[in-house]
Amino acid sequence: MLLSCVVLLPGCAAFRGENAASGPPSVPWSQRLSELQAIRHFDLDGRVAISNGTDGFSAGMRWQQNNDQAIIDLTAPLGFGAAHIQQTDSLLRVTTSKGVTLDSDAASEELRATLGFDAPLKSLRYWILGASDPTSEAQETLDASHRLAHLQQAGWQIDYGDYTQVSDREWLPRSLSVTHETLRLKIVIHNWQLYRILGE
Repeated sequence: MLLSCVVLLPGCAAFRGENAASGPPSVPWSQRLSELQAIRHFDLDGRVAISNGTDGFSAGMRWQQNNDQAIIDLTAPLGFGAAHIQQTDSLLRVTTSKGVTLDSDAASEELRATLGFDAPLKSLRYWILGASDPTSEAQETLDASHRLAHLQQAGWQIDYGDYTQVSDREWLPRSLSVTHETLRLKIVIHNWQLYRILGE
């Protein structure tokens, strides 16, 4: 059963969703992809498990996307406590569990040391929506409902599990795996919230 609510906020509408018994709408993939890539405001709550082939940890994750700014909070991952990440087109800023804030190259080094690899955050913003990054070529494999099942892009492979209905227009991933050689991210999303500017 679909549990949904619509909350009117100043200048936006918020949508929440769970599993639904009905199937996704029949929309051509080219149109569907454009709509997904155009989503610019969302929040999600979930968990991420990260492994580099030798070490690994899991953490709670909250991702807030507002236009080109992503704010990502990792909570209580094994080994480093927490991290607050701010990403824009021109800035990467990381605040560690000790309250130290680092920018640019120092932030990249800290994030690499913490996670064990360079996280593709700019592309991940699209991948978690079930879409390819529009800035580079991709190989896409669709399921029977015209949603991404597999994606290869920029040396990464993304495999999608199940989807959840977020609104009457949107079906978004509930789980996905992102891999590159021995690196693997497993993301499970517990709650989606989409925001649209009224009048869009």
